[in-house]
Amino acid sequence: MSENIDLVKSVLRAYVNDDRDEIERRIADQFSFTSPYDNQIDRTSYMERCWPNHEATKAIDFIRFFENGDDVVTSYEVTLLSGRKFRNTEILSVQNGKISAIEVFFGWDLPHPATNGKSIDIAAEE
Repeated sequence: MSENIDLVKSVLRAYVNDDRDEIERRIADQFSFTSPYDNQIDRTSYMERCWPNHEATKAIDFIRFFENGDDVVTSYEVTLLSGRKFRNTEILSVQNGKISAIEVFFGWDLPHPATNGKSIDIAAEE
C-alpha cells in the first residue's frame, strides 16, 4: 500500500476506533468536504457535522482503492451498531501528507432495497 492509501485508511478507521485525535492530525487546516448534503464545508463544519457519526459506527470494510496522482478513490462498507450496513465511495485529495479534500458519494443500503435485477420506483417515493 502507498502512504496516501495508508493515510486514508487511518482517517476512516478513526470512526471505528473513536479516535478524534487521529482525524485532527490527518486533515489539513485548509480542508473541504463535499457530499450530496454538503458543498465544500470547512474543517470545523466537517468535524461538527460528520464526526458524531463515529458513535454509531461499529466496523468498516474496505472494498477497493485506486490512486490518481494525489487523489485516492475508495469504496467501503460500514456496519453500524444497529446492524444496518451501507456502502460509500469517496475521493480524497492529499497534499503535504494530509487530506485536503473529501468528496463522498453515498451508496446504497446493504442488502440492496431493490430486488435483484429490478429497480426502485423513484416516482413512487416522491
